[in-house]
Amino acid sequence: MTAELVRGQNHTLPQTRLEIRVSAGSPVVAGATLGDERGTVRGAEWIAHPASHRVPGLEVSRQAAADHRLAVDLDALPAEVHRVTVVLALPVGAGRPVSFGAVAAPFVAVTGLDGTEIATFTLTGLDTESAVSALELYRRQGAWKVRAVGQGYAAGLAGLFADQGVAAAAETAAAIQEAVASGLARSVTPPPRTTEGERVRHPAGPAAAGAQAPAPPVPEAQPAEPLGDPASARTEAPGGGPIDYAHPRRQTSAPPPPPPTAPPAAPGQPARPVAGDATGWSMDERLYNQIWGMFEDLARAVAAYRSAVDFAESRMDQELDRALSDPRNRIGGAGDRAREAARAKRDELTGRAREALERDLAQLAAESAVVEPALPAAYAGWDNPVWHAYHVPMEIPMALRLGDLRLGEAPDLRIPLLVRLPLERGIWIDSGRTASEAAASTTGDQLRGLAVETAVTLAARLLAVYPAGEFSVHVVDPAGAAAGQLSPLVGSGVLAGPPAAGAEGVASVLAHLTRRVDLVQMAIRAGAADSLPPDLDTGEHLLIVNDFPHGFDDRAVTQLRYLADEGPSVGVHLLMVADREDARAYGPVLDPLWRSLLRITPVADDHLADPWVGHAWTYEPLRTPQGSRVLEQVLALVAEARRGGRR
Repeated sequence: MTAELVRGQNHTLPQTRLEIRVSAGSPVVAGATLGDERGTVRGAEWIAHPASHRVPGLEVSRQAAADHRLAVDLDALPAEVHRVTVVLALPVGAGRPVSFGAVAAPFVAVTGLDGTEIATFTLTGLDTESAVSALELYRRQGAWKVRAVGQGYAAGLAGLFADQGVAAAAETAAAIQEAVASGLARSVTPPPRTTEGERVRHPAGPAAAGAQAPAPPVPEAQPAEPLGDPASARTEAPGGGPIDYAHPRRQTSAPPPPPPTAPPAAPGQPARPVAGDATGWSMDERLYNQIWGMFEDLARAVAAYRSAVDFAESRMDQELDRALSDPRNRIGGAGDRAREAARAKRDELTGRAREALERDLAQLAAESAVVEPALPAAYAGWDNPVWHAYHVPMEIPMALRLGDLRLGEAPDLRIPLLVRLPLERGIWIDSGRTASEAAASTTGDQLRGLAVETAVTLAARLLAVYPAGEFSVHVVDPAGAAAGQLSPLVGSGVLAGPPAAGAEGVASVLAHLTRRVDLVQMAIRAGAADSLPPDLDTGEHLLIVNDFPHGFDDRAVTQLRYLADEGPSVGVHLLMVADREDARAYGPVLDPLWRSLLRITPVADDHLADPWVGHAWTYEPLRTPQGSRVLEQVLALVAEARRGGRR
């Protein structure tokens, strides 16, 4: 029976391998500190946080999120540790809540590996605090207990760490917030939360025929699955049945139409996946939810595999240390036999983990094979036949595909990167050198050219998925360096005006869009939308800025930052083509600008993070097939529809 704790109450823990689940209404930082008998944290190495997410016996999330799962193995903690304190903090930054009193009360649950709740605690009564000690696990007379704490700190993480005896508390807190800000900047924005329903899961192999699905074996001494992302783990319940952590519940705002169902599978065969097996009001919404489900499934499956491999290596090292610490094993062949046994056990564990991963990957590959051909134009790659039947839509789709994502363990499995429309943040196409192999084999001039081509294809996709006349594209090219790459947009006549060049052209476009943002914001605040000037275009606008910061003076830079911050909420969006190194002369003044934008690259690069586990995903931009005229054909249809609307 679950113990619902109140502040100060404690409860005995029946086991030492646990999950701690955190649910909050907005992104929070989740960490933990290790304390000695007096509760003192002896150093930074006793703090688990996004920048250093793993300490012995404990692993936390790598980034801020609304939901967290922390893995705890109390038996694996250092002998000097007598207390584990779960810490929550609000990430700092413009537009973010500054106190827990402004957000929903966080909920914390201590569970077993099978998901059974042991104790829960809702952190009510918080006000000006921006960090809080949520609960603590503590050792008393050889047994472990959990206590609800709920101690808030208006001074934030610095105050909390100082209270726990951390040296250089302020510096440690600042470093954590810096890591969190960097993580949020590179993280893909997850879909909004909904309230009912979940993605249909098609079990593979014997489970599809009604037999019990085999779970990857878990050794008795294994840590909490095993100090990787516990939500990704698949292990066995105490009764022997499988527990599937691969995918948490996904919900929708109201009872949706029933999703398609696959034909029943033959006995012993995996169930056949179908396109649109997630909930939603329309097929587009179901496909959107399904793609995000595949993205999350792959993230968690790979996290489970990586964690299992890490555990197998760690266990081998521990067994070798124990065996070789005995002088008797250093004589004769005992030491060699111990090494062979430890390595054999390592290979067995990693082999089982790989088998489990291969099953998950096969299922996702089969799902991808049926989903890709069913995608609408907004979600489809340029090589999808749906573009050959393209027509200008009558309404805006839910989302747009920006490219593909993949992980090293599954190089052939690509997950579409979908972002909601209207765009919630600007996009920065990095034209600079990166550490990727693709960038290393490309010259600087080629990268800059590819970056502009990527901007053109994204602009074309945005123009193609909006109704005629409801999306305008402006281009700032101060030196005229991108004339060749911009020719598809210029030649088709879909731009709001010719690309702006020179300081005067830059100033004119920025002044025009800044005025639009100001007027719309004032009308919204005054509740007088009908008072907008008749010449004001109320559609969505995209500003493509090439080769930033060349051609930008201080005033233009300030206006650009203003558009990046305020523009998306009133329909003005930013697409920058820039090398961050070129803007170093401005110093840290532009750091908020870079962080506000979703960074993508013109070549494959592993810089994006998922919002669940925090893997580094390889992003690949969308390219039109070699020799294809699909881009020009689509833009011609957009231009024709616009001309028809003006008659």
